Formats: sequence, structure tokens, C-alpha cells
Amino acid sequence: MTRVGRAVPEPSAVDGLDLPGMRDWLERHRESIVADLVAYASVETPSDDLDLLAAGLAHLEARLADRLGLPAARTHYASTEHGDVLVLDYPGDGPGAVTLLAHYDTVWSAGTLIGWPVRVDGDTLTGPGVFDMKAGLVQAVWGVRALRAAGAPAPALRLVLNGDEEIGSPFSRPLIESACTGTDAVLVFEAAADGAVKTARKGVGMFRVRARGVEAHAGLEPEKGASAIDEIARAVRTLHEATDLAEGTTVNVGVLRGGTRSNVVAGEAEAEIDVRVRTVAGQRRIDAVLAGLSAHDPRAEITVLGEWNRPVMERSPAIAAVYALARRAGERLGVDVPEVAVGGASDGNFAAALGLPVLDGLGAVGAGAHARHEHVSVSGMVERAALVAGLIGAFGV
Repeated sequence: MTRVGRAVPEPSAVDGLDLPGMRDWLERHRESIVADLVAYASVETPSDDLDLLAAGLAHLEARLADRLGLPAARTHYASTEHGDVLVLDYPGDGPGAVTLLAHYDTVWSAGTLIGWPVRVDGDTLTGPGVFDMKAGLVQAVWGVRALRAAGAPAPALRLVLNGDEEIGSPFSRPLIESACTGTDAVLVFEAAADGAVKTARKGVGMFRVRARGVEAHAGLEPEKGASAIDEIARAVRTLHEATDLAEGTTVNVGVLRGGTRSNVVAGEAEAEIDVRVRTVAGQRRIDAVLAGLSAHDPRAEITVLGEWNRPVMERSPAIAAVYALARRAGERLGVDVPEVAVGGASDGNFAAALGLPVLDGLGAVGAGAHARHEHVSVSGMVERAALVAGLIGAFGV
């Protein structure tokens, strides 16, 4: 499926924007930017707590109305199992249309703030979820505000907020794909990678291989049994041998379980598998490996369950074009904006699979995703908000 809006502007489109002036404006509002992140991060939004997710989304919508005004259109998708999805459309005075992706759920359980409150120490702001990825959304909002304050034309903006990214986006995926279709570009506000934006991400597969054998007494009648553990062990060897680091493909059996007692030939066994692939070709090869798994003993059987949780995000010409815009915006700000390919996946993978220009990693500069040392740079937030202003502004020319 391929659908791209207008062609991505040439890097020179950034040159007509007063990015140094926007950065100065953002610097003058530094305290407000910090206050927004402190308030947002002080509202816990674990992926598995529907009440807290709802409260977090309500906080966000109120803050967005205050910072950006009321949207021209609001679509709320409610879920009974996961965090809701909110799509907000803001009109522009330029010809383009850009989608901004941000998830509001975090990996941190309810109560984490009790022992780890949000703190600001000089240029460092720390707290649960600030790096992944609450700072990113705050930067996006202030980037739009800076663009407006400068009087520069802006494209129409669609902001997509989802509350299940950290668990694979099971509810939000089709909604994200629908919201992104037809846009000129998709900007993803996941955290940066050591300051680099992300122009390629691996696809992720989550699979279970189940073996069913025949139970028997291991001492009295072993010949009457067909060991499920033997079958799963053979499958594990095959799966791990499918790893090809040069290709960018990894297959990891991370969980293995089976059997009931040491003196019983195992009747059942199971392996949980994480697969990462850099290319569509690599994905197809792993599909063939999984399809080829079969039982060694004819009395046993092998079943493969699961799916590709996120498609591959390959560095396409469209992605290269939007990165060139970001790089030029960085040059105007006197900042190097490197690019990187990473093994982790995000909601940007869904948009990239539609053939859209995607740029990921536009969020915080910092470190510690999913770790107790999670933190962001405040000066980095100001810098990245200015970069985002330039990137969005280029689509409004």
C-alpha cells in the first residue's frame, strides 16, 4: 500500500524560516516548557491501568487546548482493554498536512512516582517516562507554538495520541494507519538515539512455538512416549541458527517451558521468540523458517503462533527526503542532526509500511529508556522544539 501526499519539500524550504529567532523565543519560554513536562510526567500513565491512562489523556487534552487552542476536529476512540486513542486536527494556513505521532503510555507501574518523583537539577530533568516519551510531545507542542509566534505559515496538523504503544499498539495500530494515510509526512516523537533521529527501524515478530508429544513413564515405558521437550529443543536450534547478524536479523528464544515431572516423557513444551529484521527480505526468510518447523517424531506435532508485531521501517527515498529537511533545519540552528538505524520498533513502523515519509526520534535528547536513570536535557528540549518548528514549517511553505 502506498499513498503519499505532496512531495517532500526541498531542504531549501527551511531557509525562509527564522529558526534562530524561533529558538530564542523558545529559550525565553524555557520555564514554561519545563513546567509542562513536570506536570505531564507527574501524571502516571502505565500501559496496564485504564483509569490512570484515562486521567493522563484528560490532562493532555486540557493542556493541549491551553497551548494550541481547540482543534478543528476531535475523534476519540475508546477501548475496553487498552488506552484510548485521541486524534486532534488543527487547521493550517499553508498547503501541506503533517501527522504527529506520540504515545502517552509508559512502562512504569502505578506508584512509581512515590519513590521516584519528577525532579529538575540544572539542565537535567528526570522521572518516569520523561525520555520515553513524554518530553517528545511537549517539544512538539512548543515547536508548533514557536512557528505560530513567528507568524510563519504552517501546514494542517493531525496529532495522534495512543495509550498502548509500549505493549505493541494492539488497539491503536489500525487507527494510526488510517490517521496517517494521505499525509505529506509523519513525524514521530519517540526519544532520540544519542541525539540522532531514526531513519530506519527493525521489524519485530513475536511468536510462540508449541510442541505436543505423547506422555509416558520415563522409566517403565519410555518407548511409548514422544518427548515434546526433545521437539522444542530441535526447534530452538533451528531458530537460533536462523540469526544472521550481517543481514540484520536476530532470532531469540527468550522463554522456554515444558514437561511436568522428571520421570514423565514430556507431553507439551513451548518457546517464546523475539525476532528482529532489518529488511523485508529478512522477514520473508524467517517466515519460511517458521513455516518449515516440523516434528522429528511422527507422533508429535509442532505449531507456530504469533505474528509480526511491527513491519520493517526501511530507509526509503521518502524517508531520506524528510531527513534532509531536518538536517538542513539543524544546519540553520548550528546543530548537527545525525541519523541512525535502530533495532527497536515504534508506531512509525506502521506509517513507513504505508510508503509515507517518516522521521522518528524527534523527541528528547537524554538517556535511560525503561530504566531508573531515565532523564532528558532541558536545553535539548529547547533545541529540538526549534528543529521541529523548522521541519513542520517547511511543509507549510
